[in-house]
Amino acid sequence: MKKLIICFLTLALVLLLAFPVAVLAKPDKDKPLPASNVELIKKVTLKGPKARGGKPAKEVAAGVLGAPCTGTKYAVVVGISDYPGTANDLEYADDDAKDMRSALINHYDYKPGNVYLRTDLEATFGAIQHAINDLKGKAKDGDEVLFFFSGHGAKGIAADGDKETVDESIVIHEGTELAYIWDGQLKDWFSGFATSRIIFIFDSCLAGGMTDLKASGRVISMATTETGVAYEGDAWLNGQFTYYFVDEGMLQGLADKYDSIPGPDVTVEEAFDYVRANCQKQTPTVSDSFPNDLLP
Repeated sequence: MKKLIICFLTLALVLLLAFPVAVLAKPDKDKPLPASNVELIKKVTLKGPKARGGKPAKEVAAGVLGAPCTGTKYAVVVGISDYPGTANDLEYADDDAKDMRSALINHYDYKPGNVYLRTDLEATFGAIQHAINDLKGKAKDGDEVLFFFSGHGAKGIAADGDKETVDESIVIHEGTELAYIWDGQLKDWFSGFATSRIIFIFDSCLAGGMTDLKASGRVISMATTETGVAYEGDAWLNGQFTYYFVDEGMLQGLADKYDSIPGPDVTVEEAFDYVRANCQKQTPTVSDSFPNDLLP
């Protein structure tokens, strides 16, 4: 009987000692994180002609250029139309990414080799994480980094290290399965960059939740509020947000309200003001911690 009691007490002690270790163990943020109550919020594809929203909005653009980029410009540009299976496929998210790449290279002097384009089957969790880590190793003080995503968004309760009750994510994939990069996880990936000149652009549902990335020198342009739905459509041949932000705003120069310098000079803030004035059914959101206006 005594031996049985001793064995029981020994086992209990081992469990007590092991339990805190299990509780304190932190998830590896370089891998897909455990999450519960995950709900995919699909971007909606609309049919029919486009119409402008024409909503009055307080301008973000100041008309005064901030410090120009003195170094090298880098970008990770992601667009996913072809998700695993067919139920979650989109039509224009990959086109959004290609148009963003074109604007960066042809209008903002990004070198093609410094723009990491990841679309559809190439836009895996590992590929995106590797691209961001690669830029973290390259980008120096004075350089510029841009991250663009077009696709679905999701919400859930994730072990991503922040204090939010409900987390938001961008929806990517790992070959045959959907995967998620959560807001706190993305914040962790972008911590430790040597440059404070970073631009984020999200064309997805729940994009407003990405304000967690806020930091000095950063501008975050988001297609929706934290609870909003994003749209794409045949009328735009793009996501609605990307169409007004990139295609009309930047590539056609229609967002250029303040002529600051000769040539294309649409700032991030001007593009955002243009998209917010023209989007229907969704409310773009911005977090701007860059002094004056940021010209990419």
